[in-house]
Amino acid sequence: MQTTRVRRPSRASGRDFTPLLAGAATAVGGWGALLALTGSGSPLRAPLTLFFLLAAPAAGIAAALRGFDPFARALASLAGSVVLNMLVAQGMLATHRWSARGGVMAMTVISALILLPVLMRQRRAAKGRDL
Repeated sequence: MQTTRVRRPSRASGRDFTPLLAGAATAVGGWGALLALTGSGSPLRAPLTLFFLLAAPAAGIAAALRGFDPFARALASLAGSVVLNMLVAQGMLATHRWSARGGVMAMTVISALILLPVLMRQRRAAKGRDL
């Protein structure tokens, strides 16, 4: 009788950098939102704010699409993020309320509202496993 072993895919460095990259993206997006909300004159304000405006809703949408292939999830979440940003900008322009601070706050609220049901579903699933 022959014994077979399950092989794990080897990584080049032996480490997974996904949590590190997620933390760095969160920090960069947070700084972008902070710079936009405080009205800072920093030259990093525009690129970091743009990163926040794209990454915050994309993270919420990606969490909601957890059953998709990783590439499809990234593509769909980025496209959804662009669409949400365009809808917010269109609404702000139509009501004559355009401001960078307002856009950042609106996208923060929308991103939180997208992520909230996902977190509640995970919490409910975790409670069901503990019982």
